[in-house]
Amino acid sequence: MTLNTITNGDLQEVPLLIAHGLFGTARNWGVLAKRFASDRQVFSVDMRNHGESFHAPSNSYHDMADDLASVISGGAGQANVLGHSMGGKAAMVLAVSRPELVKKLVIADIAPVGYGHSQSDKIAAMRAVDLSKVERRRDAEEQLAEWIGDPQLRSFLLQSLTLGEGGPSWKVNLDALDAAMADIIGFPDIPGRFEGEVLFLSGGASDYVQPQHHDRILSLFPNAQFEKIDGAGHWLHAEKPREFEAAVAEFLA
Repeated sequence: MTLNTITNGDLQEVPLLIAHGLFGTARNWGVLAKRFASDRQVFSVDMRNHGESFHAPSNSYHDMADDLASVISGGAGQANVLGHSMGGKAAMVLAVSRPELVKKLVIADIAPVGYGHSQSDKIAAMRAVDLSKVERRRDAEEQLAEWIGDPQLRSFLLQSLTLGEGGPSWKVNLDALDAAMADIIGFPDIPGRFEGEVLFLSGGASDYVQPQHHDRILSLFPNAQFEKIDGAGHWLHAEKPREFEAAVAEFLA
């Protein structure tokens, strides 16, 4: 996995590992990672099939959890882990399957359950962009607008478009992610539980973490606590970064 490391704070503190969501990259967390690094070492990763990381045919949560485990094992040996959406599910599988590697866990706007909304329409939209006609990012943005009306979503997806010397290309492995979509929107049946402290931090305007999910959450994470950020949606860390930072920093402290 491609790993970004920021070292400003106390190296004696437990480091923080950040795992992004579907179609994201470590770069999406750059500002927050720097702020979290004021008092600890911070690692942010490009998950498999995203960004600069390797492409693989599988994108299961067990595989992603193993990827995160290798980062922690190769470094401090234990870390606090923050995961958003897909990255949050991978972090949950990691904590339950390898609890010795995780000190504290922060799960941003996701629950350990299956969801009914496929993200394959985003993949279809990216595939529909004729890269042979793209010379500037604006060219791709105009094509993508025919499929995706939300300008913020278009901007987010276009962060995975590279305009390198070899011509424009998507950094995300669209084929692998599309094939794994059922796994990505689902959640594996995993035995065990994580007894450490866990913060489920969700957006007040998001419907990803519902009261009916709490029993399932507590069966896996008996020491979970729940907090909402008013006015934030699923992208709570981007919509309310100061409030998000404050909640995570207080929990980790």
